[in-house]
Amino acid sequence: MDVRFLETFVLVAQLGSIAEAARHQGLTPASVAQRLAVLEADIGGKLVTRSGRTVCPTEAGLRVLERAQSVIREVRDLRSAASHTSLPAGPLRLGATPTAMTGMLPAVLKRWVAKYPDIAIYIEPGSTTVLHARVMEGELDAAVLVQAPFELPKSAAWHTLREEHLVLVTPASMRVRDPLRTLASEPYIRYDRNVIGGRMADDYLRRKKIQPQVRFELDGIENIARLVAEGLGVSVLPDWPMTDMSARSVRKWELPPPRPSRTVGVLWLRAQVRAALVREFVRFADKACSPTQRVALEAQGPQPPAV
Repeated sequence: MDVRFLETFVLVAQLGSIAEAARHQGLTPASVAQRLAVLEADIGGKLVTRSGRTVCPTEAGLRVLERAQSVIREVRDLRSAASHTSLPAGPLRLGATPTAMTGMLPAVLKRWVAKYPDIAIYIEPGSTTVLHARVMEGELDAAVLVQAPFELPKSAAWHTLREEHLVLVTPASMRVRDPLRTLASEPYIRYDRNVIGGRMADDYLRRKKIQPQVRFELDGIENIARLVAEGLGVSVLPDWPMTDMSARSVRKWELPPPRPSRTVGVLWLRAQVRAALVREFVRFADKACSPTQRVALEAQGPQPPAV
Protein backbone atom coordinates (compact mmCIF):
# COMPACT_ATOMS: atom_id res chain seq x y z
CA MET A 1 0.00 0.00 0.00
CA ASP A 2 1.40 3.37 -1.06
CA VAL A 3 1.29 5.91 1.79
CA ARG A 4 0.93 8.70 -0.78
CA PHE A 5 -2.42 7.22 -1.77
CA LEU A 6 -3.53 7.29 1.86
CA GLU A 7 -2.52 10.96 2.03
CA THR A 8 -4.62 11.64 -1.06
CA PHE A 9 -7.63 9.88 0.47
CA VAL A 10 -7.30 11.87 3.70
CA LEU A 11 -7.14 15.15 1.76
CA VAL A 12 -10.21 14.26 -0.32
CA ALA A 13 -12.12 13.32 2.84
CA GLN A 14 -11.11 16.54 4.63
CA LEU A 15 -11.70 18.89 1.69
CA GLY A 16 -14.75 17.16 0.24
CA SER A 17 -13.44 17.68 -3.28
CA ILE A 18 -11.22 15.75 -5.68
CA ALA A 19 -10.33 18.98 -7.49
CA GLU A 20 -9.25 20.71 -4.26
CA ALA A 21 -7.20 17.68 -3.19
CA ALA A 22 -5.55 17.68 -6.62
CA ARG A 23 -4.58 21.34 -6.24
CA HIS A 24 -3.10 20.71 -2.78
CA GLN A 25 -0.98 17.81 -4.05
CA GLY A 26 -0.01 19.28 -7.41
CA LEU A 27 -1.85 16.52 -9.28
CA THR A 28 -4.60 16.37 -11.87
CA PRO A 29 -8.11 15.40 -10.74
CA ALA A 30 -7.79 12.28 -12.89
CA SER A 31 -4.65 11.25 -10.99
CA VAL A 32 -6.42 11.74 -7.65
CA ALA A 33 -9.39 9.67 -8.83
CA GLN A 34 -7.00 6.95 -9.99
CA ARG A 35 -5.22 6.91 -6.62
CA LEU A 36 -8.57 6.51 -4.86
CA ALA A 37 -9.54 3.66 -7.17
CA VAL A 38 -6.25 1.83 -6.57
CA LEU A 39 -6.56 2.33 -2.79
CA GLU A 40 -10.16 1.06 -2.79
CA ALA A 41 -9.10 -2.01 -4.78
CA ASP A 42 -6.24 -2.64 -2.35
CA ILE A 43 -8.43 -2.27 0.74
CA GLY A 44 -11.35 -4.08 -0.82
CA GLY A 45 -14.11 -1.57 -0.17
CA LYS A 46 -15.60 1.72 -1.34
CA LEU A 47 -14.07 4.66 0.56
CA VAL A 48 -15.79 7.68 -0.97
CA THR A 49 -19.06 8.51 -2.63
CA ARG A 50 -19.80 11.37 -5.02
CA SER A 51 -22.79 13.68 -4.93
CA GLY A 52 -22.42 16.27 -7.67
CA ARG A 53 -19.11 18.01 -7.08
CA THR A 54 -18.96 16.98 -3.43
CA VAL A 55 -17.12 13.87 -2.28
CA CYS A 56 -17.89 12.28 1.10
CA PRO A 57 -16.39 9.27 2.88
CA THR A 58 -18.56 6.18 3.03
CA GLU A 59 -19.13 4.45 6.36
CA ALA A 60 -16.13 2.27 5.61
CA GLY A 61 -14.19 5.39 4.57
CA LEU A 62 -14.92 7.07 7.91
CA ARG A 63 -13.62 4.00 9.75
CA VAL A 64 -10.50 3.94 7.59
CA LEU A 65 -9.91 7.70 7.85
CA GLU A 66 -8.69 7.80 11.45
CA ARG A 67 -6.46 4.77 10.94
CA ALA A 68 -5.09 6.27 7.71
CA GLN A 69 -4.12 9.46 9.54
CA SER A 70 -2.39 7.37 12.21
CA VAL A 71 -0.46 5.38 9.58
CA ILE A 72 0.64 8.59 7.84
CA ARG A 73 1.92 10.02 11.14
CA GLU A 74 3.77 6.78 11.93
CA VAL A 75 5.47 6.71 8.52
CA ARG A 76 6.38 10.40 8.85
CA ASP A 77 7.91 9.70 12.28
CA LEU A 78 9.78 6.68 10.94
CA ARG A 79 11.39 8.79 8.22
CA SER A 80 12.34 11.48 10.73
CA ALA A 81 13.88 8.96 13.11
CA ALA A 82 16.00 7.51 10.29
CA SER A 83 17.95 10.78 9.92
CA HIS A 84 21.72 10.41 9.56
CA THR A 85 22.34 13.73 11.37
CA SER A 86 22.11 14.79 15.02
CA LEU A 87 18.63 16.22 14.33
CA PRO A 88 15.58 14.28 13.13
CA ALA A 89 14.77 14.60 9.47
CA GLY A 90 12.08 17.04 8.37
CA PRO A 91 9.82 18.36 7.33
CA LEU A 92 8.97 20.21 10.52
CA ARG A 93 5.21 20.74 10.48
CA LEU A 94 4.69 24.18 12.00
CA GLY A 95 1.52 26.18 12.62
CA ALA A 96 1.56 29.97 12.81
CA THR A 97 -1.00 32.69 13.47
CA PRO A 98 -1.36 35.45 10.82
CA THR A 99 0.63 37.99 12.85
CA ALA A 100 3.42 35.48 13.41
CA MET A 101 3.44 34.74 9.68
CA THR A 102 3.96 38.37 8.71
CA GLY A 103 5.86 39.57 11.78
CA MET A 104 8.43 37.32 13.43
CA LEU A 105 8.44 34.20 11.23
CA PRO A 106 10.25 35.58 8.14
CA ALA A 107 13.32 36.49 10.23
CA VAL A 108 13.35 33.04 11.86
CA LEU A 109 12.98 31.22 8.55
CA LYS A 110 15.79 33.24 6.99
CA ARG A 111 18.14 32.07 9.75
CA TRP A 112 16.83 28.51 9.49
CA VAL A 113 17.40 28.23 5.74
CA ALA A 114 20.95 29.55 6.12
CA LYS A 115 21.80 26.90 8.76
CA TYR A 116 19.61 23.97 7.65
CA PRO A 117 18.89 24.28 3.91
CA ASP A 118 18.01 20.58 3.68
CA ILE A 119 15.44 20.52 6.51
CA ALA A 120 12.15 21.73 5.10
CA ILE A 121 9.43 23.40 7.16
CA TYR A 122 5.78 22.91 6.28
CA ILE A 123 3.82 25.93 7.50
CA GLU A 124 0.10 25.86 8.25
CA PRO A 125 -1.55 29.22 8.98
CA GLY A 126 -4.50 29.36 11.34
CA SER A 127 -6.07 30.84 14.43
CA THR A 128 -4.70 30.11 17.90
CA THR A 129 -7.68 27.88 18.74
CA VAL A 130 -7.32 25.73 15.62
CA LEU A 131 -3.53 25.48 15.84
CA HIS A 132 -3.65 24.55 19.53
CA ALA A 133 -5.96 21.65 18.72
CA ARG A 134 -3.81 20.56 15.77
CA VAL A 135 -0.70 20.40 17.95
CA MET A 136 -2.45 18.47 20.74
CA GLU A 137 -3.81 15.99 18.18
CA GLY A 138 -0.32 15.42 16.78
CA GLU A 139 -1.19 16.83 13.35
CA LEU A 140 1.37 19.61 13.78
CA ASP A 141 4.79 19.32 15.42
CA ALA A 142 4.60 22.82 16.91
CA ALA A 143 2.83 26.16 16.51
CA VAL A 144 3.61 29.82 17.08
CA LEU A 145 0.48 31.14 18.75
CA VAL A 146 -1.04 33.04 21.65
CA GLN A 147 -0.83 31.31 25.03
CA ALA A 148 -4.14 29.79 26.06
CA PRO A 149 -5.72 31.03 29.33
CA PHE A 150 -5.63 27.58 30.92
CA GLU A 151 -3.01 25.15 32.20
CA LEU A 152 -1.38 22.87 29.65
CA PRO A 153 -1.16 19.10 30.19
CA LYS A 154 2.25 17.73 31.23
CA SER A 155 2.66 16.18 27.79
CA ALA A 156 2.86 19.67 26.25
CA ALA A 157 5.77 22.13 26.30
CA TRP A 158 5.60 25.92 26.01
CA HIS A 159 8.26 28.56 25.35
CA THR A 160 7.43 32.28 25.55
CA LEU A 161 8.76 34.51 22.77
CA ARG A 162 7.00 37.85 23.31
CA GLU A 163 4.74 39.75 25.67
CA GLU A 164 2.47 42.10 23.71
CA HIS A 165 0.68 44.88 25.63
CA LEU A 166 -2.48 46.39 24.21
CA VAL A 167 -1.90 49.67 22.35
CA LEU A 168 -4.05 52.25 20.62
CA VAL A 169 -3.54 52.14 16.85
CA THR A 170 -4.33 55.20 14.73
CA PRO A 171 -3.52 56.48 11.24
CA ALA A 172 0.08 57.72 11.14
CA SER A 173 -1.07 61.31 10.60
CA MET A 174 -3.32 61.41 13.69
CA ARG A 175 -2.07 63.17 16.81
CA VAL A 176 -3.28 61.87 20.16
CA ARG A 177 -3.23 63.78 23.44
CA ASP A 178 -5.58 61.52 25.36
CA PRO A 179 -5.84 57.90 24.13
CA LEU A 180 -9.06 57.23 26.04
CA ARG A 181 -10.75 60.35 24.66
CA THR A 182 -9.66 59.31 21.16
CA LEU A 183 -11.21 55.89 21.67
CA ALA A 184 -14.47 57.45 22.85
CA SER A 185 -14.74 59.97 20.01
CA GLU A 186 -13.28 58.29 16.90
CA PRO A 187 -14.92 55.50 14.85
CA TYR A 188 -13.71 52.20 16.24
CA ILE A 189 -12.56 49.02 14.46
CA ARG A 190 -13.08 46.21 16.92
CA TYR A 191 -10.72 43.24 17.10
CA ASP A 192 -12.86 40.09 16.92
CA ARG A 193 -14.03 39.21 20.44
CA ASN A 194 -13.86 35.49 19.62
CA VAL A 195 -10.05 35.61 19.82
CA ILE A 196 -7.94 36.17 22.95
CA GLY A 197 -6.60 39.61 21.98
CA GLY A 198 -10.05 40.82 21.00
CA ARG A 199 -11.55 39.78 24.33
CA MET A 200 -8.72 41.56 26.15
CA ALA A 201 -9.35 44.78 24.21
CA ASP A 202 -13.10 44.59 24.86
CA ASP A 203 -12.55 44.00 28.59
CA TYR A 204 -10.11 46.92 28.77
CA LEU A 205 -12.59 49.35 27.23
CA ARG A 206 -15.33 48.09 29.54
CA ARG A 207 -13.14 48.66 32.61
CA LYS A 208 -12.37 52.17 31.39
CA LYS A 209 -16.14 52.75 30.89
CA ILE A 210 -15.70 53.52 27.19
CA GLN A 211 -18.43 52.63 24.72
CA PRO A 212 -16.70 52.91 21.34
CA GLN A 213 -18.46 53.84 18.12
CA VAL A 214 -17.97 50.47 16.44
CA ARG A 215 -17.76 50.69 12.66
CA PHE A 216 -16.34 47.22 11.89
CA GLU A 217 -15.47 44.04 13.77
CA LEU A 218 -13.06 41.52 12.28
CA ASP A 219 -10.16 39.16 12.96
CA GLY A 220 -6.62 39.66 11.66
CA ILE A 221 -4.41 42.37 13.15
CA GLU A 222 -2.82 43.28 9.81
CA ASN A 223 -6.27 43.48 8.21
CA ILE A 224 -7.40 45.88 10.92
CA ALA A 225 -4.20 47.91 10.52
CA ARG A 226 -4.99 48.36 6.81
CA LEU A 227 -8.43 49.74 7.64
CA VAL A 228 -6.92 52.06 10.25
CA ALA A 229 -4.35 53.23 7.68
CA GLU A 230 -7.19 54.17 5.33
CA GLY A 231 -8.63 56.46 8.00
CA LEU A 232 -11.66 54.28 8.67
CA GLY A 233 -11.20 54.30 12.43
CA VAL A 234 -8.89 53.53 15.33
CA SER A 235 -8.40 50.26 17.18
CA VAL A 236 -6.99 48.60 20.29
CA LEU A 237 -4.61 45.78 19.37
CA PRO A 238 -1.74 43.80 20.86
CA ASP A 239 1.64 45.43 20.20
CA TRP A 240 2.53 43.12 17.30
CA PRO A 241 5.71 43.14 15.16
CA MET A 242 4.71 45.42 12.30
CA THR A 243 5.37 44.87 8.61
CA ASP A 244 6.85 47.69 6.53
CA MET A 245 3.34 48.63 5.37
CA SER A 246 2.02 48.94 8.92
CA ALA A 247 5.06 50.85 10.14
CA ARG A 248 4.62 53.51 7.46
CA SER A 249 0.88 53.91 7.66
CA VAL A 250 -0.19 53.50 11.30
CA ARG A 251 1.07 54.63 14.69
CA LYS A 252 0.95 52.96 18.09
CA TRP A 253 0.14 54.84 21.31
CA GLU A 254 0.53 53.57 24.86
CA LEU A 255 -2.71 53.09 26.76
CA PRO A 256 -3.21 54.18 30.39
CA PRO A 257 -2.53 51.30 32.81
CA PRO A 258 -3.48 48.78 33.82
CA ARG A 259 -3.30 47.40 30.29
CA PRO A 260 -3.38 43.64 29.72
CA SER A 261 -1.00 41.78 27.47
CA ARG A 262 -1.07 38.59 25.48
CA THR A 263 1.78 36.09 25.49
CA VAL A 264 3.08 34.72 22.18
CA GLY A 265 5.20 31.60 22.08
CA VAL A 266 5.72 28.09 20.75
CA LEU A 267 3.63 25.07 21.76
CA TRP A 268 4.64 21.46 21.11
CA LEU A 269 4.31 17.94 22.50
CA ARG A 270 7.36 16.68 24.40
CA ALA A 271 7.21 12.99 23.41
CA GLN A 272 7.49 13.17 19.65
CA VAL A 273 10.15 12.21 17.15
CA ARG A 274 10.74 15.78 15.95
CA ALA A 275 10.88 17.37 19.43
CA ALA A 276 14.61 18.07 19.00
CA LEU A 277 13.82 19.80 15.71
CA VAL A 278 11.21 21.93 17.47
CA ARG A 279 13.66 22.91 20.20
CA GLU A 280 16.16 23.99 17.55
CA PHE A 281 13.46 26.10 15.90
CA VAL A 282 12.68 27.65 19.30
CA ARG A 283 16.36 28.57 19.68
CA PHE A 284 16.25 30.39 16.33
CA ALA A 285 12.97 32.08 17.23
CA ASP A 286 14.44 33.28 20.53
CA LYS A 287 17.29 35.00 18.67
CA ALA A 288 14.89 36.64 16.22
CA CYS A 289 12.75 37.92 19.09
CA SER A 290 15.61 39.14 21.32
CA PRO A 291 15.46 42.83 22.32
CA THR A 292 18.07 43.89 19.75
CA GLN A 293 16.33 41.98 16.99
CA ARG A 294 12.94 43.46 17.92
CA VAL A 295 14.27 46.94 17.27
CA ALA A 296 15.04 45.92 13.72
CA LEU A 297 11.93 43.78 13.41
CA GLU A 298 9.52 46.47 14.57
CA ALA A 299 9.97 49.55 12.45
CA GLN A 300 8.07 51.46 15.11
CA GLY A 301 7.33 50.54 18.70
CA PRO A 302 4.70 52.01 21.01
CA GLN A 303 4.80 55.80 21.00
CA PRO A 304 4.08 58.01 24.03
CA PRO A 305 1.15 60.42 23.76
CA ALA A 306 2.03 63.72 22.10
CA VAL A 307 2.12 66.72 24.36
